[in-house]
Amino acid sequence: MIFQIDEQTAKQKARNVRMLLLDVDGVLTDGKLYVGSSGEVLKVFNSLDGHGIKMLKRTGIEVGIISGRDSPALSWRAAELGIQLLYKGREDKLAVLEEITSNGTCSNDQIAYAGDDLPDLAVMTRVGLAISVPNGHQEARQRADLLTETVGGNGAVREICDFLLQAQGNYQQSIEQAVDS
Repeated sequence: MIFQIDEQTAKQKARNVRMLLLDVDGVLTDGKLYVGSSGEVLKVFNSLDGHGIKMLKRTGIEVGIISGRDSPALSWRAAELGIQLLYKGREDKLAVLEEITSNGTCSNDQIAYAGDDLPDLAVMTRVGLAISVPNGHQEARQRADLLTETVGGNGAVREICDFLLQAQGNYQQSIEQAVDS
C-alpha cells in the first residue's frame, strides 16, 4: 500500500471503516470491456479479491458495489460473494453514497471507497478513506489517501481488504480461519 497521507492517519481512518464501497471497471476488473460475438460484455474478476471480500464480511465490514454500468456478469459476481449493496447503472455515485448514509447505518467517515476515474471523485472526496489504483486516472490517484501497489483487476481489492483487516486487528484471525477450514 502506498500512503499519500501520513501512515498513522491512514491506519486510524482504516480502523473507523465499517463499510467498503467499490467501483467496478478498473478496480474490481482491469477496466477493459471484452465484447463477445453477440454483443455481450464480459468481465474478468480476480479470485484473490473475492476471498478478501469474504474475509472482510466475516469481520462485520459491509461491502458494496457502485457501478455506472449494468452488467449481468457483475450481478453474478455480487451474488456469488453475497454482496447485497449492489448499485448498477448508477452514474451519479454521490447520490448512491447519500442514499446509503441516509438510513443511519453508516456515516461518511466510516466508509472506505475505491475508485479509479472521474465519476468516482465526488464520493472519494466525501468518505473517510479514499483509495485508488495505479492504473487509475491521475485525478483519482491524486485525491486518494492510499494507492494500491497492485493494479485493478489483479488483486488490488484484496490488498485493500488485507490493509483494513490489519488496521482493525483482524488479519491474523482471518489467516487462522483459513488454515483451520
